[in-house]
Amino acid sequence: MKYIVVYVTVSSRAEGEKIAKALLKEKLAACVNIVDNVQSFFWWKGAVDSGRESLLIIKTKKARFKALVKEVKAQHSYDVPEIIALPVVDGSGDYLKWIEGSLK
Repeated sequence: MKYIVVYVTVSSRAEGEKIAKALLKEKLAACVNIVDNVQSFFWWKGAVDSGRESLLIIKTKKARFKALVKEVKAQHSYDVPEIIALPVVDGSGDYLKWIEGSLK
């Protein structure tokens, strides 16, 4: 597993754009999609809570994950931000080469 997709939820589109630009500037991500108006339900402080968020879908390499987490936490407003990585088990060769080239 060389490539990963990372999900990060944020409080607003503006926060998402700030994090996306920081990740791209530092070459920690090849691409960041922002999906607005995600309705989230979750456990927080012993109770079920909910809220509207934006979802970042980040394409990167596993080797960049630790640095990506550090950068997201430095920019994020949540005490415990969602930062989860899913493996890319296969993909278009051209797209994977583009990710590789974007992170150099």
